[in-house]
Amino acid sequence: QVQLVESGGGLVQAGGSLRLSCAASGRNFSRYDVAWFRQAPGKEREFVATITGGRTYYADSVKGRFTISRDNAKNTVYLQMNSLKPEDAAVYYCTTPRHNTGGSWDYWGQGTQVTVSS
Repeated sequence: QVQLVESGGGLVQAGGSLRLSCAASGRNFSRYDVAWFRQAPGKEREFVATITGGRTYYADSVKGRFTISRDNAKNTVYLQMNSLKPEDAAVYYCTTPRHNTGGSWDYWGQGTQVTVSS
C-alpha cells in the first residue's frame, strides 16, 4: 500500500519561504513521477510542479519561485517555496501515479496547509 505524508506547511509572511516535504512508504519513490498540487478555498485543485525522470516542470504562477526536488535516500520529495505571495495560500498535496505511463495521479497525501499573510 502506497502512502504519502506531507509536512512543512504553516503560516508565513508574504515574501517568506517554506519547504514542504512528501515522504513515501510502500514504494521506491525514485522510480516514479511525483507532483505537487494545491487547492485554495472555493477553487479547483491546480497543478504546481512535477518531477519526472529527473526533469522538472512548473506552473507559470510559481516558476522561478518554487523548486521541486528529490532525496532518494530518504524516499522524499520536496517543494521549496520562496517569495511567497498571499495567492499561494492553499492546501498543498503531493501525488504519484500507480504507473508512470498510466496518465493519472492515483495516490494522494492528506495535504498540508500553507497560509501567507500580507
